[in-house]
Amino acid sequence: MDFSLPADFHMMFVLILTVFSVIAFVRERLPVEVVSIGIFAFLLLFGHLFPYELADGKNGLNADDILAGLANPSLIAVMALLVMGQALVQTDTLRFITAGFAHASKPPYTQIALYATFIFVMVMSAFVNNTPLVVIAIPLVQALAHASSISESRMMIPLSYVAILGGMTTVIGSSTNLLVSSKMVELGYEPLSFFAFVVPGMVLAAVGFVYVVLILPRFMKDRVSMARGLVSDTKEFIAELDVAEGSKLIGAQCENGRFALLGDLNVRMIQRGGQLLLPPFEEYTISAGDVLIGSATRKELTKILSSYPGSFLPEETDAPEEGAEERRQEDRVLAEIMVTPASRCLDMSVELAALDKKYGLTILGIQRRARIVRRRIGRIRLEAGDVLLVSGVRKTIDALRDNTDFIVLSGSKRDLPTPAKAPIAAGVFLSIITMASLGILSIPIAAITGAVIMVATGCLNIRQALRAMDRKIYLLVASMLALGTAMQNTGGVGFIADVLLHLPVNHTPFSILAGFFLLVAILTNLLSNNACAILFTPIAINLAETLHMPLESSFSLSYVFAVTVIFGANCSFASPIGYQTNLLVMGPGHYRFSDFIRAGVPLILLLWVTFMFLLKFYFGV
Repeated sequence: MDFSLPADFHMMFVLILTVFSVIAFVRERLPVEVVSIGIFAFLLLFGHLFPYELADGKNGLNADDILAGLANPSLIAVMALLVMGQALVQTDTLRFITAGFAHASKPPYTQIALYATFIFVMVMSAFVNNTPLVVIAIPLVQALAHASSISESRMMIPLSYVAILGGMTTVIGSSTNLLVSSKMVELGYEPLSFFAFVVPGMVLAAVGFVYVVLILPRFMKDRVSMARGLVSDTKEFIAELDVAEGSKLIGAQCENGRFALLGDLNVRMIQRGGQLLLPPFEEYTISAGDVLIGSATRKELTKILSSYPGSFLPEETDAPEEGAEERRQEDRVLAEIMVTPASRCLDMSVELAALDKKYGLTILGIQRRARIVRRRIGRIRLEAGDVLLVSGVRKTIDALRDNTDFIVLSGSKRDLPTPAKAPIAAGVFLSIITMASLGILSIPIAAITGAVIMVATGCLNIRQALRAMDRKIYLLVASMLALGTAMQNTGGVGFIADVLLHLPVNHTPFSILAGFFLLVAILTNLLSNNACAILFTPIAINLAETLHMPLESSFSLSYVFAVTVIFGANCSFASPIGYQTNLLVMGPGHYRFSDFIRAGVPLILLLWVTFMFLLKFYFGV
């Protein structure tokens, strides 16, 4: 049943729902998914019971428009890019970069490289699309931050922000800028030239860069450490490596107490035939048949397993078929299991416990409190509290949760990387990003194609791809797009603009432009930068024609108003839905909605103050 109500009622309902939604996201009393689905439910139910009739007779709050955000091309592109990024992680494609920075001798060098990366992203974003730039830079910044002992969550938002700041400087720096220029042509004005606003854009970008790089990281919360708090990266496991014929380890020589090919593995004993060798191993060369016993962190053992899988995996009785080992590697996961006090394996040696035969598990290492064990893993007798680092198929690890002999430690289960697929992943990634940057394919088409190819070529499986697509991001963005559509259709955006632009303080071009910038900067975080560009450019041009006031410079008032829309619409810093790059860094930084408000609001205010100086001393308003 339909009920006719005044139009203002619909507008006020949407505005109130928007306010409550933002408060709910910030307070985080309810999960993001619950709030997002609640927004859809309220809008759909309200639009059905109280339809809002547009000029063409269509319901402005119909289900098709409200749910359109779920299939938004930009949102789907972000999800596909997350899948491509996960493929790079799963194949360990960027190991050569991370290894280089991890072994940097002096941290200041890595910090300099980190700042240089930000500068490079900001400069390049003036000429190419921001999204592929940030996709490429995320793993590099993660590696640099780790090598500099800086939390990733302190650097991911700054990475997104510098890309947005660089996009303010040229017409092609952002799709927002192009939309404003094309809208001016529709209204009968000349289009903006390539470098039409490069000087004020560079001033705003420079001021914002100082805040983003030097100030913002100091008060960002360390979300990554909180997320990883349950899993320790510092504890070491006793591990055993068997050097088989044809192994890449053959011929490796010990220099300065370390075998370079084994990373940070601390070799404590080497068995060659019936002879046991103890440190030091200076100038010792590894040969086929050697058994190396040492200690290393889980991270280091994972790297070794990825590079030399045959060193850990049990021997096969029959010759394996071609590609079998690679498939086994793709299907296996790493996990930590603890021996319980009531385990039937207590006092048994690892060899006698026969976990490989009973459960199909390969023991990669043993961690026993602070004690060092100098013996082959097979001869170590298990004790209560021993933690075993094991490799096995996922369903086997999951089945251990019902086993009283072992406890699978929470958060310890991880997929094994598949470095054999790294060349494929790198080739697909670079090809897709290049085609998107050159405009051969649109970003949504390129991203979806790349994600499908990554799965089809085995760079990651469908389960890993689905896990990479963060449902929180998906529902959050889709629900806020629904709110934006409802605000636009019911006149909420126009109402806000009319109220702010008719405040008593807005009686000069300077005050009107300053207020207009702030208005667009606020709404671009609730709607989208493109929507704000399309919506406010006609309003800006209309205001410029109405005022008819000459400036103390060669700039026309219509040009200044158009540039104001561009700069304001690019201030999408205070919400994750403000811009695609904010969404891309939300997962790697483990951010919450409130993190963007805390980081972005001061930047918007800083740019607003800087813009007012530009109005006075550059534009002559």
